[in-house]
Amino acid sequence: MPAAFIGHGSPMNAVENNRYTEAWAGLGSRIVQTVGAPKAILAISAHWYINATAVTAMAKPQQIYDFGGFPPALSQFSYPVDGSPELAKRVIELLSPVPVISDMTSWGIDHGTWSVLCHMFPNADVPVVQLSIDATKPAHYHLEVGRALAPLRDEGVLIIGSGNIVHNLSIMRWDMPGLGDDWAQRFDTETRRVLTSTSPGQIIDLLEHPDARLAVPTPEHFFPVVYIAGLAEAAQSSLDVLIEGYEFGSTSMTAVSLD
Repeated sequence: MPAAFIGHGSPMNAVENNRYTEAWAGLGSRIVQTVGAPKAILAISAHWYINATAVTAMAKPQQIYDFGGFPPALSQFSYPVDGSPELAKRVIELLSPVPVISDMTSWGIDHGTWSVLCHMFPNADVPVVQLSIDATKPAHYHLEVGRALAPLRDEGVLIIGSGNIVHNLSIMRWDMPGLGDDWAQRFDTETRRVLTSTSPGQIIDLLEHPDARLAVPTPEHFFPVVYIAGLAEAAQSSLDVLIEGYEFGSTSMTAVSLD
């Protein structure tokens, strides 16, 4: 089963049609047409960033509206997927001896996940489990977790990372729709070079890049692509660019896929 990292951008992408959402929809269609619908989806979203490694283990996860200031239609948008306790248990097995919390109540499916999957699988008919990003761990830990999750791909599970390679909302420029500042373009271009090389795991070295201070002021949106790089390393493969672009100077919308 393929894997992918999606630059998810604004929650408004859930209710809009643009070249990014069309690319996500196209990826979902190609997966179904070439290998069939996934048995389940494991999503690593930038928006579940906590001081632990955890998986959603409930059969009916709640939909999380983890944002504010958007039109009411967005907070009424429904993507009613099932969970998969079986997949949650399998993730815990694969990551052993790392302690993984089996979360039954505190989280669910957040907008980093549903704003993307609603385009890829619009019928909400593929069960979804979310894996948290442990904020206490360094970049290498997240790369190794990605590697450890590799067997899931042979078990029919689609793994999705959702974040943004460049994500600095504090210096957004509303006069630059569809454009990126020079520093954002440099960092994103170098990241794409590494991900499409034969050593995608070297992505963690980019946290020392001269532009990383602006591009990755906090790591939660960057780490999801590190998991996918770990999967690519496990597969001894490089990643392919699905779509690229920028928004408002300081956000990259790059998406990459594996197989």
